[in-house]
Amino acid sequence: MRSRGTDRRDREGTAGLSAAYREAVLEVVASIPTGRVMAYSAIADYLAEAWQVRSPRLIGRIMAGCNGELPWHRVVQASGAAARGHEAEALRRLRREGTPLRGARVAMRTAAWAPVVPPPRP
Repeated sequence: MRSRGTDRRDREGTAGLSAAYREAVLEVVASIPTGRVMAYSAIADYLAEAWQVRSPRLIGRIMAGCNGELPWHRVVQASGAAARGHEAEALRRLRREGTPLRGARVAMRTAAWAPVVPPPRP
């Protein structure tokens, strides 16, 4: 059985993380170009060496707490599926941007993007 403290951290999602790591995640998301996407796992992989943290779920938790000004719809599951609970809106935005789709998923082979600069360091 979990302690109350663990439950609280799980609900908050990013408790104990530095503000700098959260900012690094949001910087990566903000840098994704129009018509391109990154998977939660790709963001986690990109930041892993510099930050010693690799958790696609953590990227999702950070994204859940961000404001609507970021291109949140450009972060998708590795399968190309849009963010759970926001599929319709994400797909609408992705279509409007000209992101390559295959049905209700992003065509990851053509739309996946990766930064060319080294990740921000702690």
